[in-house]
Order: sequence, then structure tokens, then C-alpha cells
Amino acid sequence: MSEKTPIRMLHDRILVEVDQEAGERRSSGGIVIPATAAMGARRLAWSEVVAVGPHARSVQVGDKVLFDPEDKSEVEVQGEIYVLMRERDIHAVAADRLDDDGGDSTGLYL
Repeated sequence: MSEKTPIRMLHDRILVEVDQEAGERRSSGGIVIPATAAMGARRLAWSEVVAVGPHARSVQVGDKVLFDPEDKSEVEVQGEIYVLMRERDIHAVAADRLDDDGGDSTGLYL
């Protein structure tokens, strides 16, 4: 997101980038599985945080977060698509700063 974008997140809201390539996957045999293919289990998605509200405690800009894409609210800002969610809708956080405890961590905040 551009520094010129006039947007400020409120409360515990998180804004993440939509990964356009995340919808399509490949099986271990090399078969392409389109995003529209129905699956039995829900699949979670990783995205990068681009903005956080002042009351978000566990997430910072630049972190990778795991969330359920079925429960998302999309918003378009200056031609780019983003996902807006509350901090409580995030299942996990992956960030280099979380590994500062001596290396015993997995890098995920669960």
C-alpha cells in the first residue's frame, strides 16, 4: 500500500493484501487445482499485513497472518484489492521479530 493512501485503520482492524496467485494450487502430482474447485475442508490463507488499527496488539505491518478467506470482507483502495478483518479473526502470525526469544520458537504466534 502506498504511503500516500489516505487511510487509517480504527480499533483492532487489520488490512491485508490479497494474494492473487493464492487461489490456484498444484497437487503433489502436478495437477493444477483452480480456486473455484470445491473442497471438503476449509482452507486457510496467508497474507501480508499492510495496515493495523491502534488497538491491534499482536500484529504489525509486514507480518504474515493466517485467516479464513471465507470470512473476509474485501475492499478496493486506489485500484488494489485488500481484505479487512478484526484481529480476533486471525489464526496465526508469522514474523521474524517473534523469533527473538533465543531460537526455541517456531516463528508462529498461535
